[in-house]
Amino acid sequence: MNRVVHPIEQESFRRLRARLDTSGFPPLTRAVVERVIHSAADLDYATDLVTAEADLRRGHAALHAGAPVVVDVEMVAAGITRRDTVCRLREARSGPGLTRSAHAVRLAHEQVGPGAVWVIGCAPTALEELLTLDADPALVIGLPVGFVGAAESKEALRASGLPAVSNVSEKGGSAVAAAALNALLYHPTHPEETP
Repeated sequence: MNRVVHPIEQESFRRLRARLDTSGFPPLTRAVVERVIHSAADLDYATDLVTAEADLRRGHAALHAGAPVVVDVEMVAAGITRRDTVCRLREARSGPGLTRSAHAVRLAHEQVGPGAVWVIGCAPTALEELLTLDADPALVIGLPVGFVGAAESKEALRASGLPAVSNVSEKGGSAVAAAALNALLYHPTHPEETP
């Protein structure tokens, strides 16, 4: 099913590209960088995001093969427009040394098993918990936001060697995490298709 792009979105991307030359990025990296920048109107993501084209290819293939998508909060789920998601935050409970977000990640992992695409856009503790599990993800989009633990959790994600999208700074959030996932969903599976 081809996605119909609204004229406002077309104009927004035209203006983005007029201000920032993204033509040197590999195709999936370009798609992710542009969609994240578009979601936040923040050109700094061009140098703040950290990813590898091979990781994105793996995530893209998994998504288009039907891999489950797990999110840390419903705000991330709300921003993902073309796929149902798993979010277990409502059933999760906090306890000593365990946040609700971390417990939700445990519950989701029990549900989906290996090969899922994980999208963490809110809670650093959710990303930290994911890194303790043997999740074997197809891709982790780790873009939690905050002054406590966000940058550190993303640094730990990069150090883990898991296929990932992250960023260096404390910024991030539900909108940018969903945007990164949407970029992969919207990107064609065959070069002759148009996004």
